[in-house]
Amino acid sequence: MSVEDIHPDLQQAFRRMPNVSLRSPLPRIFMKAIMSVSYRAQADDEVARHTHRFSNFSVRVYQPKGPTAGAGILFIHGGGYVLGNAKMNDATCNAYVKDLGVTVVSVDYRLAPKHPYPAPLDDCYEAWRWLVDNAPSYRVDPSRIIVAGQSAGGGLAAALCQRILDEGGLQPVAQLLYYPMIDDRTALDKSLTKVRHLAWNNESNFYGWSSYLGSEPGQSIGERAWAVPSRREDLTGLPPAWIGVGDKDLFYHEDLAYAAQLKRCGVDTDLEVVEGCPHGFDAVAPDAEISQRFRNSSLRFLRSHIAEKKADPARE
Repeated sequence: MSVEDIHPDLQQAFRRMPNVSLRSPLPRIFMKAIMSVSYRAQADDEVARHTHRFSNFSVRVYQPKGPTAGAGILFIHGGGYVLGNAKMNDATCNAYVKDLGVTVVSVDYRLAPKHPYPAPLDDCYEAWRWLVDNAPSYRVDPSRIIVAGQSAGGGLAAALCQRILDEGGLQPVAQLLYYPMIDDRTALDKSLTKVRHLAWNNESNFYGWSSYLGSEPGQSIGERAWAVPSRREDLTGLPPAWIGVGDKDLFYHEDLAYAAQLKRCGVDTDLEVVEGCPHGFDAVAPDAEISQRFRNSSLRFLRSHIAEKKADPARE
């Protein structure tokens, strides 16, 4: 895939972006260095932010300095399960706070291959339980919390919703999945490897899944029930979902399949497909009109599900 194959509004931004394979050590070192420079902490005068530390990880907490909507978002960053950190989404989390008046908790989970499954998901689950337990302290109604994530973070968000359902207790009001990385079997499709997708290609995908699972993709996951969200057949009872993906994204087909399976299992699901868009396009070119429309779609979903439920007069 070349830059000329994607939406014209995105081409200039993607020409500046390296398209490397993480299967080799040198590109991994290079990408980590690029990310450390590109993603720096971003403060905002309208947002109060602090870090809460757990024994194995930490979370960044973003709160409105003014009035609050009384709702929350647990956010999970991307990076193929092997890269990234919570601060890379400072701008996104700041925007959620300002646009919606919500409190956002962004999970700085442990990364594979040093910390394979279930460590990253364990961190997200611990962060979820902490947010629910401490919701009143952050002016959050625990029944109005959405789980959200990008890419591998979208995969962890989907897996987290499955785990919360199975473990019982309070459920998220909805799940917001930006181009989620949810099916390890994609990494075995050699026809997709030949395409050389922009931003995240199938060679990197193979490395990411191998690192996270501790074995090659496509093998039996056995008792690792929440390791690969798409492997789960019965999705009944999961919270309403928004799934957004571009048709030039490596995850396009797996995301469409997961959305279809959610719908078959009776889960209210909004699917937002954007033409000509590769992986992470809204982060690479946030000011492009197509990125803004994509973001606005997710905001409409968020507003509809975090709105305070009004009492039914017929039941009073």
